[in-house]
Amino acid sequence: MNQPQNKSFPVSWDQFHRDSRALAWRLTSQGPFTAIVAITRGGLVPAAIIARELNIRVIESVSVKSYDHQNQGKITVLKSVNSDLLAADASGQKLLIIDDLVDTGATARAVRDMLPNAHFATVYAKPQGRELVDTFITEVSQDTWIFFPWDLDFTYAAPIAGGTD
Repeated sequence: MNQPQNKSFPVSWDQFHRDSRALAWRLTSQGPFTAIVAITRGGLVPAAIIARELNIRVIESVSVKSYDHQNQGKITVLKSVNSDLLAADASGQKLLIIDDLVDTGATARAVRDMLPNAHFATVYAKPQGRELVDTFITEVSQDTWIFFPWDLDFTYAAPIAGGTD
């Protein structure tokens, strides 16, 4: 069941970079990590930033589709995690899963099922999915739609209270 997204939270590139670095700082006490698994597509940018900050050289991706624009649908795994990292997780190596956001938790649950021992970190978290994440930076309400920098373009923004001046 989709809830209406009544609030918008636009995030600039600068803000996203700062928040991703803040996540890296929070993760320093949890590591060191053997590898990062980025959930595509949203987890790619924070994974690159965190890999640099924590000096992690092995970066893998898992491709899970759960959205069609702003509508959340069924979970489809388009690309799974490679067998080496699945074995590493099973043997107790410290892996780090990175995503931009946990919303309802559906994507997080699918990836957690693949890598049950990994540390799961997101930049942003909503209440319905928060329990699935080990570390995050900012919590936003469930009815907030986050517009990431790759979703935005420079255009006129009307005043919040309405009007044109």
